[in-house]
Amino acid sequence: MAHVGLVSMSLVTRSAKMFRARRCPAGRLVLACALLFGIFSLCVTKAIAMEIAILNSSSISAYDQAINGFKATGPSGAIYIEHDMEGDLEKGKILARKIRASEASLVVAVGLKAALAARVEIVDVPIVYMMILDPSKHPLNAPNITGTLMEIPAERQFKILRSFLPNLHQLGVLSNSHSSIQTFSEASAWASTYGFRLKQFPVEGEKDVPQQLRALLSTTEALWLVPDSTVLTNESIGFILESSMARRVPVIGFSAEFTRLGALMSLSVSYGEVGRETGRLARRILDGDLKLPAKPVPIERLKITVNLKTARFLGIEFPKGLNHLIDETF
Repeated sequence: MAHVGLVSMSLVTRSAKMFRARRCPAGRLVLACALLFGIFSLCVTKAIAMEIAILNSSSISAYDQAINGFKATGPSGAIYIEHDMEGDLEKGKILARKIRASEASLVVAVGLKAALAARVEIVDVPIVYMMILDPSKHPLNAPNITGTLMEIPAERQFKILRSFLPNLHQLGVLSNSHSSIQTFSEASAWASTYGFRLKQFPVEGEKDVPQQLRALLSTTEALWLVPDSTVLTNESIGFILESSMARRVPVIGFSAEFTRLGALMSLSVSYGEVGRETGRLARRILDGDLKLPAKPVPIERLKITVNLKTARFLGIEFPKGLNHLIDETF
């Protein structure tokens, strides 16, 4: 405010000289009113600027893209205060306590560690999380917490797959049976709705991948990849894609990187779009248009990538009229 005061005094001094030079009572009145109104508006704008705290699990490219997306669609005129946990949960808790004592109107938790730290320390300020895979697996339920999903709901995936692959009926999925029973049950129901038969090949550890993959490639028409750290590792991804190509079985992934490496197609969301959707959610909450949703909000804008070389190798032709839905080809 001291800076505002200096600026204001400077403006007053210059205006006073103009008044004396022109000696116009009416002009003095008009200019004085305009000057006072401008100073008042500047002070009010500064006073009511909304503060949003961003608690970042770690400064990595994916999180940075999401944060930039959030700022692009978040509340206009907001002041963003960023805090980097540097991957340290305990540091995150300290930063969360600092945020709790600030004037923040909303907290954006980027990544799982940030969401967990914020949940423990902040109970009276809305928290919106993003960039968390399968948030339902983590203790994030609280009245002041909501967020966005990185995963695409199974219903939307199977609806899109039916459009691109009208002759496909059998899908196999490799997944850890202990951690995905409910998820598989829901996915299987939606698959059936769109004319697919989904079969699960359980993987209890990475050593089970080769055997279960061979069984899948022998009995199903396509492999549907899902996020599962037991199945997908740096070592297994290449093996899965190469084995599937050798058996001429198309792979449907959840990242453009899978498509680039040889999967037939992938359905995914970009990190920037995760941030933009989270920004829109935060704006609606702060504007009073929406209460905190009990469940995380799915991302509306999807990214569809297709590997045309793989399609030609497998003899697959996509129906005409779908090109406008494809975001990137390899």
